[in-house]
Amino acid sequence: MGQAMRHISVWCRGLCLLAVFAVFASPAAGRPKEAVKAEWLPPTPVEGKRFSVDIGEPLRLSLVATTRDAPESTLAIEASGVPAGATFRTTAGNPAGATITWVATRAQVGRRFSLTFTADPRSPGIDSATRHVVVEVRALATTFTLSSKATETYRYAFVMRRAVARSAPDRSAPPVARLSRLTPERTTNLVLALDGRRTPGAVWIRVRLPILPNNTVGWVPRRSLSDWKVVRTHLVVDRKRLTATLYRFGRRVFFARVGIGQPQWPTPPGEFYVRNQLYGFDDPFYGPIAYGTNARSPVLTDWPGGGFIGIHGTNEPQLIPGQISHGCVRLRNRDMLRLARLMPVGTPLTVL
Repeated sequence: MGQAMRHISVWCRGLCLLAVFAVFASPAAGRPKEAVKAEWLPPTPVEGKRFSVDIGEPLRLSLVATTRDAPESTLAIEASGVPAGATFRTTAGNPAGATITWVATRAQVGRRFSLTFTADPRSPGIDSATRHVVVEVRALATTFTLSSKATETYRYAFVMRRAVARSAPDRSAPPVARLSRLTPERTTNLVLALDGRRTPGAVWIRVRLPILPNNTVGWVPRRSLSDWKVVRTHLVVDRKRLTATLYRFGRRVFFARVGIGQPQWPTPPGEFYVRNQLYGFDDPFYGPIAYGTNARSPVLTDWPGGGFIGIHGTNEPQLIPGQISHGCVRLRNRDMLRLARLMPVGTPLTVL
């Protein structure tokens, strides 16, 4: 009996060793083949991305998917939850592409849409990929602030297409001015934005205008402007004290004595903004660098072309401070160069 038990024990140990050897000898054992999956590529929105849209403002989403480990396979992108009125176009391939374009309607105000996109491989053994985004349609007739002296935050935008500024945020409101893409100096036109209003069919922005009478504002469609640029500076010209002071975040960072317009060619008071920066003048009269503003004079100024108020250097520094110009603000050249390092275009200008 003892001899038989020893034979059985040896036999069992042998089976165990064979089993262990088989496990380690098999290259696939314990290492399941990694699944091939579809994956998203830019500019596909990230998972869970939330978008807010206004009535009349188009939304466009682009998606791209691929399978890197199976380049011979074909994918197609499908969508569910697409809002009424949206257009969804897809192109199969590897990579596959799709776009959705949509303009929200008044009936969709306040609604939230959950969209699901699926990159579906047409080959077996490849897992699909999904992507979820949420789109909300903002409420009507909401007003929002864009520039605020209280927070020392000011926003401006470039004029991307010609636009009519109106007296109210409505297409039927009387026109106030026409905005071109370029200034008279052939630089890209820009406007200082004060606030905005969402209305049925459009978003309107109230901006300062480069027209007479000074301090005129008007409403332009948001779609005619670029994305927002932010400045934290504010230039104040005091005609009584003959000074220019630049503030950043409400703190004084620049101060200089200036020359202003003579009584018959006055520098106009009001709230304006710096519209462009110019340099390389052949005439030393303007100094090394200059700023153009949206401020205007009803009489001829010494700005090129006349009519607009500029801020520039001078070839007669001994006349500063004083009432010496045809309306423009003049600084000594060294002060002008210093100001140019501190003040970006779009900076609001207050003339006291």
